[in-house]
Order: sequence, then C-alpha cells, then structure tokens
Amino acid sequence: MAPDARNGNGHAVSSIFVTEAAFRAWYDVAMPRVYSYLFARVDGDAALAEELTQQSFVEAVASKTSFANRSEPTTWVIAIARHRLADHYRRHYRDQHRQNALVERASVGGGDPWQRAESFADVRNALSGIPGEQRVAFVLRVVDGLSVREVAAILRRSEDATESLLRRARISFDHLLEHPNDA
Repeated sequence: MAPDARNGNGHAVSSIFVTEAAFRAWYDVAMPRVYSYLFARVDGDAALAEELTQQSFVEAVASKTSFANRSEPTTWVIAIARHRLADHYRRHYRDQHRQNALVERASVGGGDPWQRAESFADVRNALSGIPGEQRVAFVLRVVDGLSVREVAAILRRSEDATESLLRRARISFDHLLEHPNDA
C-alpha cells in the first residue's frame, strides 16, 4: 500500500470508516491534532475550537468518498477545518459589519469613540432582545437593505405579514435602545 493511502497510524484510509472501532481509533489520534490546529487560530476560544473541530469531522465523514488519498486523512480533515475556520471568520466579520451599520443608522454615539463603543453594545443588546423572526426580518431590511418583498420571500410570508413583523421589530428595537434594562 502506498504511504499516502495511510492515516499515519498504519490503517488504510478505506478501513477508517469500516467499523466504529476503526473510526474511533483513528479519531482518537486525529482529533487532538485538528483541535490544536484550530485552538491556535481562534485566540484560545476552546468552545469555538471544539465546535469547529466537530463540524470538520462531521463534514469529513459526510464527504469521505471524496477523499482522494493525496494526503494523510488527518491532514485532509485539517484542510476541512481551515475552510470551516474561514467560514466562521467571514460570518463574524459580516455580522460585525451589520452591527456597525445598525449603530450608524440608529444615529447614536456621535464621534466620540467611547460613546460609539457604548452605542455598539446598546445596539447589540437591543438586537438580542428582539424575538428571533423579527430580528431576522429587521436585519435583512435595515442592514442588508433588502426590500420588503425580498424579506417576505426569504421568510416565506406575505408582504403584509412581513411589514407587520418589521413594524413590531422597529418598535421593539427603538424601545430596547431607549430602555436597555428592558432587554
């Protein structure tokens, strides 16, 4: 058997997924390497490293037939982990951009960086206090700039129901921004 078809522990790639015991033996060796790779890149956030590690192994199992034996299986899972990490940071920065846009639109905070930081926290808290579907509709409409029709299509609601949802979201957001202790 060619060296690149082994997982570094003497098991052929195809045998890793044959039995639960074989998978467990490989996983017990591979998981710490994948976790360490991620942990070093998420500023020591253990929960995030664990979540991304789990996602990486789930994806590896789901796409095991696509493994081309060009590398060690653990290296392949680390490549998957690198993609999950990139996806996480893309979502994080997109969410951060959305929150910054809400601060701008809320017209609170002025130019003072300390006041702006406080405003950012107030907006984040106000957003977290809005019920889930209202929050999604509000962010899609206000931050992403989608039309009511587009928001309605995404939420699979009528335009009238979406407008009502957006009104309630705006009322909740404004109230929670003015009265942050109610969140």
